Amino acid sequence: MVVGQAAGQDRRNTFVPNTDTHFVMPEYRTPAEWDARRARLQKQILWAAGLMPLPEKTPLNAQVFGRLERKGYSIEKVLIETMPGYFLAGSLYRPLGRPGKHPAVLTPHGHWTYGRLEHTPNFSGPLLGINLARQGYVSFAYDMVGWNDTVQTPHAFGTPREHLWSFGPLGLQLWNSIRAVDFVHSLPDVDPERIAVTGASGGGTQAFLLAAVDSRIAAAAPVNMVSAIMQGGSPCENAPGLRVDAFNVEIASVFAPKPMLLVAATGDWTKNVPREEYPAIRRIYGFSGKAESVETVQFEAEHNYNQAGREAVYRFFGKHLLGETDAAKLAEQDAEVEKIQDMLALHNRRLPGGALSFEALVKQWRAAARRQIDTTTSLDSLRELLSLSLAAEWPRQVTTLREGERLVLGRPGKGDRVPALWSPGSEPAALLVHEEGAEAARKSWEGRRLITAKRAFLAIDAFQTGAAVEPRDRSHEFFLTFNRSDDANRVQDILTALAYLRARPAGRIELIGSGKAAVWSLFAAAVSPLAEAPADLKLVADFKDFVGTDDDFLGKFFVPGIQRAGGMKTALLLTDKVR
Repeated sequence: MVVGQAAGQDRRNTFVPNTDTHFVMPEYRTPAEWDARRARLQKQILWAAGLMPLPEKTPLNAQVFGRLERKGYSIEKVLIETMPGYFLAGSLYRPLGRPGKHPAVLTPHGHWTYGRLEHTPNFSGPLLGINLARQGYVSFAYDMVGWNDTVQTPHAFGTPREHLWSFGPLGLQLWNSIRAVDFVHSLPDVDPERIAVTGASGGGTQAFLLAAVDSRIAAAAPVNMVSAIMQGGSPCENAPGLRVDAFNVEIASVFAPKPMLLVAATGDWTKNVPREEYPAIRRIYGFSGKAESVETVQFEAEHNYNQAGREAVYRFFGKHLLGETDAAKLAEQDAEVEKIQDMLALHNRRLPGGALSFEALVKQWRAAARRQIDTTTSLDSLRELLSLSLAAEWPRQVTTLREGERLVLGRPGKGDRVPALWSPGSEPAALLVHEEGAEAARKSWEGRRLITAKRAFLAIDAFQTGAAVEPRDRSHEFFLTFNRSDDANRVQDILTALAYLRARPAGRIELIGSGKAAVWSLFAAAVSPLAEAPADLKLVADFKDFVGTDDDFLGKFFVPGIQRAGGMKTALLLTDKVR
């Protein structure tokens, strides 16, 4: 417990980050500190994507067809079944006349009109694939969801109900990328130790997310995307929880110490990369003595993945994957680009049998998530999943500011502010949580009972209740990508209050939640370290008609991913000993 000043306003209301916030890289002082943060970020990415635990890797049933042979390379159409009934399409470029195993490069695309088949001065997917193949790579260009041939979902989707189950375009694309690695990894002409990824704009986001979570990626080149001043403007780049207390420069740093090239442009949000983002990432690389493994190059241009940027990537990958440093051999060569209809995997062709509708895919995702949770026997694993959903922590310290019976609790460095009322009395102490705040809790039946019994209790104004009600801007389209929901913040405030009481030498705590706060208290108890110890905590909460349906969570306790973590079933299982 730390006695000191508390913020005049809750920072959760005054600092509401979004895609256009100018973030600052935290200062990591030691390799151990960064390693812990890195592990946390990897879990946060996978959790936000709905991929923790990873879905079952079912057979890809790869279809490779329509081979075209050209000077020095071939092109084939590809369909792979990344999950049962869902198909990802792409174009496979291979070198001709070069026997043996080759490095592979995945090339996710950005939001250009024709996606992987765009051929303009700002981006040419075909020229990128052709030149990589001519240089000796197997290159796989694949669609974003809802683009070109990958049409079983729209590109932008994600209702609040889908958020409960962590089903959205970012997660589906990241899963497609992981399965794309599986695909190239399985090819007999690919060296599985030399798989790289590069993409620009939205494809750049896919590139550094994949590099962060898939250990098989050996080199990465995110182009015109890693930025401290813009985090991505599409639903496929924003999932609830992805950047809570995090941002893209940290996420890109997770790839350290493997080789990474940051390509930047003076005319977009990567204008500061040589002076700001690159030095920050290089410091992280320095922890492992590999500062030279990250490089940057910037061009005078608007947002793009043009020839100059592509040639920079050829040189970087050439050095690290081919052992080739002759720039002349890695210059881009022009080529005749095929007609779009001749490159589409589904031109004059239907999706394979068994292809699911969007609604059926959502249903399948939910069923698979339920099976995974139902077969998870580790309580620690379930608690971790629930904690990730809530973005909750057990505070190491609690700051306090006291004036008589009034307290303000907080966590060092967080800026949060939890007003509270303290009523002294006999032990054990109770924590009262009411949906209308501390005064309502004191006047409630439970509060009057404690006063009559002369019991000590703490009553709090959980987030946005009682005296803690403050204006909060929720207008940004991707608010939940960067900010916890109100209900998740309420759970955190209960944890902060429990940690404050736990620091006292008074023993067992009785957590009493009433009204809607009964559910807040249940989930706070479930993720607290006290849940396994009946001698430390007793939970008293009447959930009434809250049984854990999607509608219950949508109307009374909205937290993205909560159903993916097992929802009410997980919470009840984790609190069985203290109820």
